[in-house]
Amino acid sequence: MKVLIVGSGGREHAIATAVAKSPKVDKIYCAPGNAGIGQVAECVNIGAMEFDKLVDFAKEKEIDLTVIGMDDPLVGGIVDKFEEAGLRVFGPRKNAAILEGSKAFSKDLMKKYNIPTAGYENFDSPEEAMKYLETSKYPIVLKADGLALGKGVLICNTKEEAMDGVKELMLDKKFGNAGNTIVIEEFMTGREVSVLSFVDGKTIKIMTSAQDHKRAKDGDQGLNTGGMGTFSPSPFYTEEVDEFCKKYVYQATVDAMAAEGREFKGVIFFGLMLTEDGPKVLEYNARFGDPEAQVVLPRMKNDIIDVFEACIDGTLDQIDLQFEDNACVCVV
Repeated sequence: MKVLIVGSGGREHAIATAVAKSPKVDKIYCAPGNAGIGQVAECVNIGAMEFDKLVDFAKEKEIDLTVIGMDDPLVGGIVDKFEEAGLRVFGPRKNAAILEGSKAFSKDLMKKYNIPTAGYENFDSPEEAMKYLETSKYPIVLKADGLALGKGVLICNTKEEAMDGVKELMLDKKFGNAGNTIVIEEFMTGREVSVLSFVDGKTIKIMTSAQDHKRAKDGDQGLNTGGMGTFSPSPFYTEEVDEFCKKYVYQATVDAMAAEGREFKGVIFFGLMLTEDGPKVLEYNARFGDPEAQVVLPRMKNDIIDVFEACIDGTLDQIDLQFEDNACVCVV
């Protein structure tokens, strides 16, 4: 079969490497790809947001399966475009990708369905946000509602820092329209763990855990990055944590999206904070993490094509997802 991967990062390289192991695949294309991906796939000079060109290419080359790696095209509705053209594609539709596309949406979803997360308020007026900060407890966290390459999160230790943060996000538009709405959230302490999962709309299968290094500078003194390195598994993701999340977080999220008429098929990335009060959801992503994919996918025993197809066809309950009993590390 022929496979097209959309994206150009380390995550897409990890996906392409996993796809190349499948005996079912005889040709891989990647748009736009990168030099590393070029060793396992043919790179195509089409941007990830050029939906019509990608659909035309997939039709012309008779692509059997397209895998969307990046968040921007998913949130923009690329899966809907491919499905409308009668093409098989792996990833959530636009109405489900909002799980990552809007922090305000995901926080409201968690509140409505009792999925454990930090206390928060949403604001679309900078004046209201600043008024709220006058009486807040510090440190506090500000998050841009939209996509900001993993950088739209500010941890503010003082009221002054928080006021400057509101100005940066909402008035100076440091991340463009992503900052039109912001979430102001209580600051949680604990270990951060990433858990990726495959979802077919109703069934969820958890991949092995991973842990990344988000904040720049020694001693985590700097700003948030998209992730500077990662390892898998996380020693802090214990059986107790796993049991708790299976009971209150994972299936609950899939069911909540289905109840909202936003059936989710693809990958849900759970960013968890292991607090003194138990695990809480920091954020959701609607795709493989980058850099997490680089340490999780090499440990997967399954043929990834079988898993992708089961997610699309709603037969994930028939897949026995297995991982090597080893460890993997990636430095960015």
